[in-house]
Amino acid sequence: MPSDWAVTAPAAWREFPLASAGGLENGSDMDRINRTFFERDPLTCARELIGAVLVWKGCEGRIVETEAYDSADDPACHTWTRPSTRIFVETHAAGTAYVYLNYGTHWLFNILVKGPERSGFVLFRAVEPVAGLELMRGRRGPMKDSQLGAGPGKLSRALGIDGTSHRADFLDSADCALLRGPAVLVCEGPRIGISRAADRPWRFGDPESPSLSRRF
Repeated sequence: MPSDWAVTAPAAWREFPLASAGGLENGSDMDRINRTFFERDPLTCARELIGAVLVWKGCEGRIVETEAYDSADDPACHTWTRPSTRIFVETHAAGTAYVYLNYGTHWLFNILVKGPERSGFVLFRAVEPVAGLELMRGRRGPMKDSQLGAGPGKLSRALGIDGTSHRADFLDSADCALLRGPAVLVCEGPRIGISRAADRPWRFGDPESPSLSRRF
């Protein structure tokens, strides 16, 4: 692993303009995060997505936890063992959805990142519900609102994301988007739920959020 990827910057304030409270209907193109955002390295994208809002077909969630994966030098990344994932990286544009079934149980939502020096994925680990809570409860069942998207599998189920979303180029969609959010304090720590390279501090989150999959 290159030395410049061994550690990341300490927690810091990441400033974003406020997202539109009305989501896509009342928002503007200036609110949207576009493809250029993902034409950078996975660590930068994963860190700066904290506080952004994921809009998905009638539901909205503030992103409060992510993880970065490096396609070239990361034993925990699918590219390490799956030729099909390496082909995916080569043939798809930055910002494309990468969705896979984890252990035959949970769909996990990732987004492809392709920087000039590093490519990889950002895994969306948790969202804090903002809108469409009734839809989320219908999919997840009765529970605290804060727990509806408190984990990567929970997030996908709450938002209705499954294998049909794989390869989706959703950034300019009429009913799906990523919107810039308010400034938030970002902390970092080791990745979780994996057996390889788990010690890399490539998990990022809002330490004040009640919707984290696990506290930092």
